[in-house]
Amino acid sequence: MKKLSRNDPCPCGSGKKYKRCCLNHPSPPVHKPQQQAKLRQIIVKTPEQITGIRNACRLASQTLDMVAERITAEVTTDEINTWVHEFTLAHGAIPAPLGYHGFPKSVCTSVNHVICHGIPDATVLKDGDIINVDVTPILDGYYGDSSRMFVIGSTTKEARALVRVAKECLDLGIEQVKPGARLGDIGYAIQQHAERHGFSVVRDFAGHGTGVEFHEAPQVLHYGRPGTGVVLRPNMTITIEPMINAGRFESRILADRWTAVTVDGSLSAQWEHTIRVTDTGVEVLTVSA
Repeated sequence: MKKLSRNDPCPCGSGKKYKRCCLNHPSPPVHKPQQQAKLRQIIVKTPEQITGIRNACRLASQTLDMVAERITAEVTTDEINTWVHEFTLAHGAIPAPLGYHGFPKSVCTSVNHVICHGIPDATVLKDGDIINVDVTPILDGYYGDSSRMFVIGSTTKEARALVRVAKECLDLGIEQVKPGARLGDIGYAIQQHAERHGFSVVRDFAGHGTGVEFHEAPQVLHYGRPGTGVVLRPNMTITIEPMINAGRFESRILADRWTAVTVDGSLSAQWEHTIRVTDTGVEVLTVSA
């Protein structure tokens, strides 16, 4: 893909030069376990920030609702990108992925054996495919991050089980969230459920803090031991986004330097919510209400 020049028009559509707009997005899109030491201090949000993040997260969910109404066989992933881009701009936001460290599109579309960061292109969805659509609008300076799985037509029993279990893993992870809980509690609940069903948890990618920046501390692993890791505090906002494989957990990156796929060609599924730690439990922010 062509690397953006500092003086190119910013791909977010702002009309500004790239160097004066989205060039300086903060942290890298992929947080692997070994990068933990490089992450900055956790940002505990103010009430004003929570309101802004909640609005951005609601837009993320509405964007996925829009995709759900349109997605079907014979649609290309590039068409999904167009839908998301236009919907985001029409609602006064900009798509965070576009131009982010050179990412060329406004959404990630990860089909079948693609774990995450799939780049929309001329790929045509067909009956039996499973696809993750991952969106992050920036609304009034705040980020809302969410993804969903979509099953195209009639697919295999294994694929449907994988999609279902991945969603259950997300829900179980969210159930662990409350003040005083630890990130290891989330990872443990997810890992146990996935492996109990014969699936594996991807290690190379993780959830993260978000809201004021695209990717913030802490890193949210989807495997681990209970009672370990960062202690959750009220008004922390994080993503939980387990990536569950039907086969081995290892990944590899394609030549485009973004698309992560399973090493054995097995299917992969992912669901994602942005959540807030409340005084007594958890608020799921990426809902359409």
